[in-house]
Amino acid sequence: MELSGKTAVITGGASGIGLATARQFAHSGLNLVLGDIEEGPLHEAVESLAAEGAHVIGVACDVSKEEDVTRLRDRALGEFGSAHIVFNNAGVVGGPAIGTPKKVWDWVMGVNVDGVINGVNAFAPLFLEQNEGHIVNTASLAGLGGVPGTGAYSASKFAVVGISESLFQELALSGKNVGVSVLCPGFVLTRIHESERNMPHELVSFNEDPMMQMMRQLSESAVKAGIDPADVAKAVEHAIRANQFWILPHERVALRMTQLRLEWMQGGPPLPINPAAATKP
Repeated sequence: MELSGKTAVITGGASGIGLATARQFAHSGLNLVLGDIEEGPLHEAVESLAAEGAHVIGVACDVSKEEDVTRLRDRALGEFGSAHIVFNNAGVVGGPAIGTPKKVWDWVMGVNVDGVINGVNAFAPLFLEQNEGHIVNTASLAGLGGVPGTGAYSASKFAVVGISESLFQELALSGKNVGVSVLCPGFVLTRIHESERNMPHELVSFNEDPMMQMMRQLSESAVKAGIDPADVAKAVEHAIRANQFWILPHERVALRMTQLRLEWMQGGPPLPINPAAATKP
């Protein structure tokens, strides 16, 4: 896809991978529509990008709500006339497989899975109609292998990988010029470990659980050792240009995890988990 002059919509666009990708896209001449639930950081991101010369608007958006994502699409169409890329990137982390309240599971699934579903439903028909577009869904290495302490997050990211693979096959059958990519990074230097800042107020007390506090400390250390989100943004842009399905910023770890999973399925030892390995490419 030739990117200059096209329009990209990015959820979770006010920080982390979303903002880094917005900046990368701006340098390539795309119009930008940023959606984010945090209105203050969203305003700051839009002002910063506009000061750098980007054509950008921001839209307050809770991706777990279908009407918010539909409004995000409509704002893109109203401002720029069309949309060509949607990056379903907004995400949060939750608790372990054991002991996490159902309401926390619902929150994680609402953002990480429903957010992708809502993005696909809002934009795929548009892309098919105009016979041009690309969908990028953010999963994780945790969508390729279960990680202790992150049952809800891992489940949501496995779901994103599954949705993306099915979408790939459906788009291939359609014969249309519409692509899809799934992003599966390891640890990236973002604020993902501070997801509770956007947690519904009635669930915040869950973060006081000793297990949650321990997992937060561990994830914070790993995230701070992670790769620069700008490197992920470059990989995302490359995948769109090349119509590449898998985006693996930590490719060596992703491939090794997949190999070890196969060996486990064939009767070998369980898949080992080494979080430190997922901090560097």
